[in-house]
Amino acid sequence: MDIIQLLLSIINDLNCEKRWLLNFICKYIPLKQWAHDEIHSPKYQKFKTDKLPRIIPLEKKDWQHLRREYQRTHNGRELRPVRRRSECRIPADTRCPCCNAPSEYLYNNNGSKGQLLCKVCRSMFSPQDNRFHKAFELRCPFCGHSLVPVKSRKFFVVWKCVNKDCSYYKDNLKKVDPDSPNGKSDYKLHYIYREFNVDFFKMPLDSLPKNASSLRFRKYDANIMGLCLTLHVNLGLSLRKTSQALMDLYGFRVSHQQVANYCKTAAVCVKPFVDHYDYKPGKAFVADETYIRIRGVHSFVWFIMDAASRSILGYRVSDNRGVGPCIMAMRMAFEKLKNRLPEGFLFVADGYSAYPLAAQQFFHEFGDRLKFEITQVIGLTNDDAVSTQFRPYKQLIERLNRTYRASYRHTNGFDGIEGANYNLSLWVAYYNFLRPHKFNHYKVLNEVPELRNADNMPGKWQLMIFLGQQTILQMQKQSVS
Repeated sequence: MDIIQLLLSIINDLNCEKRWLLNFICKYIPLKQWAHDEIHSPKYQKFKTDKLPRIIPLEKKDWQHLRREYQRTHNGRELRPVRRRSECRIPADTRCPCCNAPSEYLYNNNGSKGQLLCKVCRSMFSPQDNRFHKAFELRCPFCGHSLVPVKSRKFFVVWKCVNKDCSYYKDNLKKVDPDSPNGKSDYKLHYIYREFNVDFFKMPLDSLPKNASSLRFRKYDANIMGLCLTLHVNLGLSLRKTSQALMDLYGFRVSHQQVANYCKTAAVCVKPFVDHYDYKPGKAFVADETYIRIRGVHSFVWFIMDAASRSILGYRVSDNRGVGPCIMAMRMAFEKLKNRLPEGFLFVADGYSAYPLAAQQFFHEFGDRLKFEITQVIGLTNDDAVSTQFRPYKQLIERLNRTYRASYRHTNGFDGIEGANYNLSLWVAYYNFLRPHKFNHYKVLNEVPELRNADNMPGKWQLMIFLGQQTILQMQKQSVS
């Protein structure tokens, strides 16, 4: 019996030590987690997107109503004007911006420094600059403190919670590495919200060149235009090589500028059909951005692809990598879903902060109809469980980027953003409707019945232009009705 009791006591001691070791490991040794470990890293801290703030509407008060309320709660005693002991320097036409009380009810709250206090509503304000001009007030969702504008950018204003007692600030302050070379400046500590001063949801999605030529051919016909598109878009020849190929193969003398005019005109006609085609998208979208050169300067192309069908649903050319072009590309993709997400919707992107910020703006604009989370695949290696599971989705969009850059490389960059726009519109039309894909057993991604009657590629381009014209007519009829 003594041996059994001794063994039981040893087992109890071992269990206590095991529990202590588990607590120690969970507290001090980082394990491989489902959530991204780099969220706590200073490298990615400043790219984190916080949740939306509390929006408090500012209602104007009536000073007469407040006076009657004061009389009711103070046994019929009236609220009298301020009794001045010295000469009042408050202008006679000054009124309280909160309750509209006249100057007789205003104090000089801090002497000659300019701050006033209303005796009726007890609000403090400055006649030159006061907070009551706003229709609402932004507050921190963690501590309720008013947000302060700290930076003004081209498209948005950065608001910050400066409260040192905020729980968000205190939690982040605990994560600061004391051995960090720059200390707290390497970390994002305060709650930050970006208020956009541009409504990206009312901007038109169509961005095509205005100087496109007409389809009235003087010297050549539509077949030559189809040949130009086949050589330039399908085969990836430059404008000058396309002009040379037409001369060497067919004996047609078409200048490279005329080839460019044909492409601009075709882009104007084809883009409405490509953008309004019913792709029947699935439940998983993949997004990424890649670099191009416009006049030697880095610009960006945004792609959003349906992971099931591999069709390009949203695309955009931009001169910046901000959240605005990202929202425009996502708007184009979500229009294919009729602005209502299916159940179990998945949106995969990289670790760039524009995607969570754009998702936040969609929720702010449309509510629960377009509420979704961004699944972010970080880096090039599978260092966390999320990247391991969703890396195949990310590889789809990376292959699309390589395919587009291979077709764009021969141009050595574009001369302007209009040229990049029409080139991208034609390439997306070719990729979605004319290019055979190994993934689809060397068939096109989206079969259009009208294109089956064409025997060659120039004929298919002519039919694509015709379908685009029919789409434009339908859109015009709908706008008139």
